[in-house]
Amino acid sequence: MSRTDVTVPSPEGDIRAFAFKPDTGAGPWPTVLFVMDGLAIRPALFEMGERLACNGYYVLLPDMFWRVGPYPPMDVKAVLSDEAKRKELFGKFLPSTNPERCVADVAACLAWLDNQPQAKADKLGVIGYCMGGAISFRAAAAFPDRFAAVGAFHGGNMATDKPESPHLLAPKIKAKVLVAGADEDAGFTPEACATLDAALKSAGVDANVSIWPGALHGYAPADTLTYNEAASERHWREMLALFKGTIG
Repeated sequence: MSRTDVTVPSPEGDIRAFAFKPDTGAGPWPTVLFVMDGLAIRPALFEMGERLACNGYYVLLPDMFWRVGPYPPMDVKAVLSDEAKRKELFGKFLPSTNPERCVADVAACLAWLDNQPQAKADKLGVIGYCMGGAISFRAAAAFPDRFAAVGAFHGGNMATDKPESPHLLAPKIKAKVLVAGADEDAGFTPEACATLDAALKSAGVDANVSIWPGALHGYAPADTLTYNEAASERHWREMLALFKGTIG
């Protein structure tokens, strides 16, 4: 597979992003929008993009924190163990985006993908981790005719009492949905899981929503403090099955 650093133009400015494609064949390949977690762009996410590309997909990974300007790849353990770095992440990086900005960034990514001959971008999959879980829902709701599959893994704040809660977007979603929440996660409690599941079922969405016992928040990327190999491999199996049955 190959990774290419790309620039996605948007009305607010140029979005830093990364494209991955399979080693063999000329495409076009089924396409996945990969939405990062709250720990920013780093090698572990590149490894995940490359693995997905190895399975036959064209992958676009946008930097959702591009508005803060260039920054070096995050070292998760260093950031989480250093109070000053933690404050920068939570006080500068995370506030740089919001639901409206996320949807605008997705729109820009879709427009960019439409001009990539190697990407089969009429019907896409989208995956999101941590904060990316909610973003993946917003993407599927804002562009229901573009997304055929949604995967959200250890997502947070997906069913809250706020008016912008992602679960309220369920009636707008046409994609098949897989939500695999983390265990003991204050951002996705059993009650929130039940609320999200009920909202999707009421909207007639084909969805599988659950919490995976023993898999803590951050279980999928290999560099987190809570990485869980068994849960991560399960997420790969179920995600690839989702995409095989929807986008090919």
